[in-house]
Amino acid sequence: MPRLPTPPNAAPAPALDGAQGAGELSTAQCYPALLARDARFDGLWFVGVSSTGIYCRPVCRVKTPRRENCRFFASAAQAESAGYRPCLRCRPETAPGAQLRWSVTDASRTLARQAAALMAEDPRQSVTALAARLGISSRHLQRIFEAEHGVPPLAYLHTRRLLLAKQLLMDSPLGMAEVAAAAGFGSQRRFNALFQQHYRLQPGSLRKAGEPPPSVTACGEPGLRLAYRPPLAVDALLGFLAARAVPGVEHVDAHERLISRSLRLPHQGRTLAGRLVIRFQPERDTVLLSPCSSLWAAAGSLIPLVRRWLDLDAAPDAIHQHLAGLPSLEPGLRLPGCLDRFELAVRAVLGQQVTVAAARTLASRFVERFGEDLPPGHQTPEVRRLFPLPERIAGASIESIAELGIIRNRAQALITLAQRWPTLAYARLQDGHLAGGQDLALSELQDLPGIGPWTAQYMLMRGWSAPDLFPPGDVVLRQQLTEPGQAAPTPRALAERAQGFSPYRSYAVLQLWHHAAQRTPATAASRKT
Repeated sequence: MPRLPTPPNAAPAPALDGAQGAGELSTAQCYPALLARDARFDGLWFVGVSSTGIYCRPVCRVKTPRRENCRFFASAAQAESAGYRPCLRCRPETAPGAQLRWSVTDASRTLARQAAALMAEDPRQSVTALAARLGISSRHLQRIFEAEHGVPPLAYLHTRRLLLAKQLLMDSPLGMAEVAAAAGFGSQRRFNALFQQHYRLQPGSLRKAGEPPPSVTACGEPGLRLAYRPPLAVDALLGFLAARAVPGVEHVDAHERLISRSLRLPHQGRTLAGRLVIRFQPERDTVLLSPCSSLWAAAGSLIPLVRRWLDLDAAPDAIHQHLAGLPSLEPGLRLPGCLDRFELAVRAVLGQQVTVAAARTLASRFVERFGEDLPPGHQTPEVRRLFPLPERIAGASIESIAELGIIRNRAQALITLAQRWPTLAYARLQDGHLAGGQDLALSELQDLPGIGPWTAQYMLMRGWSAPDLFPPGDVVLRQQLTEPGQAAPTPRALAERAQGFSPYRSYAVLQLWHHAAQRTPATAASRKT
């Protein structure tokens, strides 16, 4: 039977109600949150309205349906399997997802949730390929997936594809055939048939019913709306990224609450290159994602990548409950991820034992020397370069890197990292929550010259969005957790105290770094992150 994570300090956990249909959640527990339009439950469950045949997010602004007309489901796939169609007002396809944590005590459930997460990241893959990727048989995946999510994996995958297609129809400039391909359908005919079967609408009529595209654009294109659970500390997130923005590759405009950056994106055996623009709309708990025309075909991969980069699927209330022992808390502080793991790894090495500003300068020189120009038509004065590829650095000489002001040992570390990149678990595994993946990645990274425990953990914190790491030997963390008038804790004592913040130690790290920066900006500028 499906189980559901629930924010703390809110309504009781929506439990299964034996009087309702299989896979449904308790009306008694979910309906009060629906009445309150509680955004903390957004994406954690959906409500089907029997009088209209529509299913909605808990935050939908339409008139609240009568209690007896409501059925509650743990996923959009369950709602659609029960015959409901997605709401055109609240747009279930834009809802935040659920965070995933690996648990060795409940491996089957975690594998089932891992499968759902991978479907969201790439809806084009087949169920057979997904099972092989997880190292289990298709039959076992079928069994554990249906036990956890209440629907077969193929039905869940069809829902992911249809919801992505719905979002592209309403927000993108893609033609029908391009929408079908981007959403993972083998043909436009198959897409049309499934869309009409599930939603009782022709795809073309849905596009006509859509709202005008958002005004924020990159390269003249409209944008996709991505929702998040509030609060989100937008200014703190933009400040973190702005301090580390590499000139030519990325630009942050805190006043406009906008991020623009270049990107390479693998897609169907080739690599797409372009630029994207992100604008935060905190008044709507929404982020607008506007890709260049060259990136639209890979929208199915781009959306989950951006969600992870900006940590849009975080559950702030659940996280803050575990961080109550910190000196202070910034509501909605997120864990910034990355769009390119190689880029993040290189920048982590460049930032060792230097200030954030110095690391940014070194990264800018590195990009100018080894990077490439964005394709014509996609450049702006602020964003015009692509970060260097691993193969470009693998063939570089130590002298060509060292003359940029990078010490020779660090230059050698960058070359070795690039040469080993294709075989590293850190690069190969698509998600850090795969069983044993985190330990393997940490071990392999620390075996490389010039990469110690702190740098390896930082790479996983941001490269994999690993939520439960606490980099050892961090001076700022030790200072922030030293009681007034007391001696600084030993490394062992610090690690023991950090256990109290588990399973969200990475968020504790960000909170402590942020608190230090607010109190002593000059000192915080020496952070090597």
